Amino acid sequence: MARSKKEDVEGRFNSPVSITAADSSISLLKLMSILIIFVVGVVVGLASSSHIDRYFTFQSDQFNLNHPYVDTRQFCFNTPKIVVNCAREDCLSMDSFIKPHNLSHRMKDDELFWRASLVPQKEEFPFKRVSRVAFMFMTRGPLPMLPLWERFFKGQDVEKYSIYVHTLPGFELNVTNTSVFYGRQIPSQHVEWGSVLLVDAEKRLLANALLDFSNERFVLLSESCIPIYNFPTVYNYLIGSLHSFVESYDDPSRYGRGRYSRRMRPDIRLSDWRKGSQWFELHRNLAIKIVSDTKYYTLFRKYCKPSCYPDEHYIPTYLHMFYGPLSANRTVTYVDWSVLSPHPASYSASNITESFVQSLRNNRTLCSYNSQEIPICYLFARKFDASALEPLLNITSEVMGF
Repeated sequence: MARSKKEDVEGRFNSPVSITAADSSISLLKLMSILIIFVVGVVVGLASSSHIDRYFTFQSDQFNLNHPYVDTRQFCFNTPKIVVNCAREDCLSMDSFIKPHNLSHRMKDDELFWRASLVPQKEEFPFKRVSRVAFMFMTRGPLPMLPLWERFFKGQDVEKYSIYVHTLPGFELNVTNTSVFYGRQIPSQHVEWGSVLLVDAEKRLLANALLDFSNERFVLLSESCIPIYNFPTVYNYLIGSLHSFVESYDDPSRYGRGRYSRRMRPDIRLSDWRKGSQWFELHRNLAIKIVSDTKYYTLFRKYCKPSCYPDEHYIPTYLHMFYGPLSANRTVTYVDWSVLSPHPASYSASNITESFVQSLRNNRTLCSYNSQEIPICYLFARKFDASALEPLLNITSEVMGF
């Protein structure tokens, strides 16, 4: 029997063959949708990972010491310091220029001396300047008198003093972060007694201290030095002086003129040759002259070999030749050379009494100060060994006033 058209159409859609074809079409559509979603997901994922990689690469670079925007000279893990990234901060600011925040640097001596020799031509300071005394310690290792010096500086105006320590390379002062000596070591080099390397260390201390434009007076001290007056007395004495304190005299013996080399002629003549204590105190103007000198220092380096002791002759001779009137021609550090030895007398615990310290303070009756005669001649004394520390601490308040 023939079927109607309507029944034929319905029969085709309801037949197994028609159903299978429809299912296949739906499955193909689903597969294409899944593929499209997958491809979109891959593209989004790649884009995201690219941003993430760049983010972590950037973050990593911030801590990479080889990154071009990091000044690696600011990083030194042996001494405390403030790390400055010049890409983010103004490293040419007036504050960082007039007073370096960090004593650590990688300048060679000739670079350091050149920078320290720079002198502003404008007389007025564009900042409030308080004149400082730079206390420069030259030591081979520890500072046995450090607790005494800590007491000397305790409670004083930190704007009136600064501290610099030159040690043997590799040595680190073991002090707490509350100590006034914390972070005050300068980049140092090897030193040998009796050689020109001692002069190099002196100039290195001067040059580092000169980088702080508020430092006005510069006193050289050793690990065996002690103050014999309190800080206000020492500060006012040095800041108020019209002269530097460098001992310089003509010694006709073999320990003076006998150390002169004729190969220094004609620049340095025998009549120019002078001797004096290594332990000087200088005004800023003379300190700049010394770190700036190349000509006369070179002669000493070439011809003042061991047994000549350049640390006893270079500065006394140089200042005598060119700046004699600017010096009081005496030292403010007492040393006892009465013993027949290459080294001065040293003091231990058995020597320390109130009367002994008073004798150091009154060793000379009167001396010249700003063209007047005054009773205070010495501000410091040496050589004291470690055993003298405790008895000194017991009498400081009564005798020395700190």
